[in-house]
Amino acid sequence: MVSVAGGPNDLSNDVLLVTLPVPVNEAWIAKIKTLHPGFQVRWVTESFGARSGPPSKETSLPQEMYDDVTMLFTFRNHPAEMLPKLRFVQLISAGADKWINHDLYKDPNITFCTANGAQSPQIAEWVIGTWLMANHHLVAYADMQKQKKFSPTTLFAQDSPGLRMGILGYGAIGRQVAKVAQSLGMEVYAYTRSEKSTPESRKDDSYCVPGTGDPDGLVPAKWFHGESKEAVNDFLAEDLDILVLSLPLTEATTHIIGREQFDILSMKKTFVSNISRGKHVDTDALLDALNEGKIRGAALDVSEPEPLPDDHPLFSAPNVFVTPHISWQTPQLFPRVLEILERNLESLGARRPLINVMNREHHY
Repeated sequence: MVSVAGGPNDLSNDVLLVTLPVPVNEAWIAKIKTLHPGFQVRWVTESFGARSGPPSKETSLPQEMYDDVTMLFTFRNHPAEMLPKLRFVQLISAGADKWINHDLYKDPNITFCTANGAQSPQIAEWVIGTWLMANHHLVAYADMQKQKKFSPTTLFAQDSPGLRMGILGYGAIGRQVAKVAQSLGMEVYAYTRSEKSTPESRKDDSYCVPGTGDPDGLVPAKWFHGESKEAVNDFLAEDLDILVLSLPLTEATTHIIGREQFDILSMKKTFVSNISRGKHVDTDALLDALNEGKIRGAALDVSEPEPLPDDHPLFSAPNVFVTPHISWQTPQLFPRVLEILERNLESLGARRPLINVMNREHHY
């Protein structure tokens, strides 16, 4: 947790601008106004992009919507010049890669918090669901059903006990993936940028849905760390049956998986699951790895480019399952993020540490 300096001891002079793709939650607004007398909330309902997942383009609202706004709760970027009084931003996403070059993000007087942890259960289920789907050949059987055939098959399933999962980026999402994988009998290896050599350093203080995750960092059988390609390569060489990418997108992690890394993964024919960002993987290298059988397959909720153009080669590559950046979707997402915001508003008013504060040096 990080303390926020400055600001009044209450929120009576604050104005929160909410721009979300959900209807106005009048009950929540009334609750917040009761908890914080004088606090103002302006809520604008936006729409999702048709194919590209959460909105990413900058929003520009009428000037009166921005007047005196001190707090922002949003998917999209907003013009910095319209928000001169801004001091706090609560994001809906787990990452902030679309904000890194924005003037608001560069202002050290504005605190940014993510929704890290609110997406963990549903994304972990997507990872494990697609893993089981691949291992049990469910797509092939679905095709058989469409053809109205009930034929003998030699497609033997591979169950999970004794297999090894490597998680590249052991944040809130990675921890829930690890917990579910462990329940299937898998051994989990974790990779983080910084060293986690002590029990205290392995703990996670971000938001966690009750009963989920690995808040104390007890699941991994082994921990790996480093910022170099050599360190990543050593991790990938650990005979991984499945590699899960769940790390933030930064300049350092762009194309962290390329031809050299796929060559390493080819030793075990590792299955690759990417639920972070498409730019973590070199798409041409991925296509070659799939077409040449270097990896067993891949499950991709993200891609580069995104959205994938119609008839992109990834759609027809062998042993790949592609979804249009939807693994985060669940009706429970917005109530969870509202809970994060509510807790942060309470802490702001009481000048206590916030949760999910962005690390502006490493951008997560």
